[in-house]
Amino acid sequence: MSRPLAVLLLLIATAIWGLAFVAQKAAMAHMGPLTFSGTRFLLGGVALLPFALMELRRKAPDGAGFTPRLWLQIGILCAAFLIGSLLQQYGLAQTSVTNSGFLTALYVLFAPLIAFLVLRTRPHPVIYLGAPLALIGIFYLNGGRLESFNLGDMLVVISAVFWGGHVFMLGLLSRETGLPVVLSAVTFISVGLVCLALAFAFETPDFADIAAGWVQILYVGLMSTALAFTLQAIAQQYVPAANAAIVLSAESLFAALGGALLLGERLPPIGYAGAALIFFAIILVEAIPALQQRRDAAAT
Repeated sequence: MSRPLAVLLLLIATAIWGLAFVAQKAAMAHMGPLTFSGTRFLLGGVALLPFALMELRRKAPDGAGFTPRLWLQIGILCAAFLIGSLLQQYGLAQTSVTNSGFLTALYVLFAPLIAFLVLRTRPHPVIYLGAPLALIGIFYLNGGRLESFNLGDMLVVISAVFWGGHVFMLGLLSRETGLPVVLSAVTFISVGLVCLALAFAFETPDFADIAAGWVQILYVGLMSTALAFTLQAIAQQYVPAANAAIVLSAESLFAALGGALLLGERLPPIGYAGAALIFFAIILVEAIPALQQRRDAAAT
């Protein structure tokens, strides 16, 4: 696959995710976060299963590459996806689509820190500028008042830590295994089953409520889950992580656009400054290291 095509796949995924924030929030009017998450992930996983089996037969028919170490790494990938998804979904119930989109995009600030903890690769010095800018942006995004930063916002920020771990692990495992569709299917089905088990323990899943939110489940399950996350897994085999993160960070802009067009959400004037600061920090943290790496490569 060519680099431009891989970048296009990432851009399509970000557009799908950004608009999915609207569907995720609307679904909360019909069912609980655990019920919605379990249903969407199982739908996405089942939809991908035939393609995953074809990929497995073509690239790893004997399954020899699935060592205990690899299964442990897949387990970590699934755990990061599960926690990030649930925190984001619970946060969406208490904050706006626009806020959630920009706060989720903070994962690109956490990803370099996770890489340092796991691989001992020191983050680029620009992280020390980008992180404070992002924190100031969060403050302004909520009107420049600490009391307006609610629990929902905090849950989404914490979810961004786990999304950073998911992006890191997905890129690592996709390149190592060459099985992006298999990884996606395993993640969605396992996380979906866990969410449904938790839903029956802590919520009261009802088929009528699920049927009432079928439009949201269909879009998020097939488009946002099955298609977009698989596009990400495929594209991250061909696009360096820094470049991929720049494209993925556009998710926040699509979320703001969807919130404005479909839900009538509007930020206070100072909120736009906060959104701009967050987006600028994301671009700064990812673009400068990429440009420096390209310059160093050209000099050698």
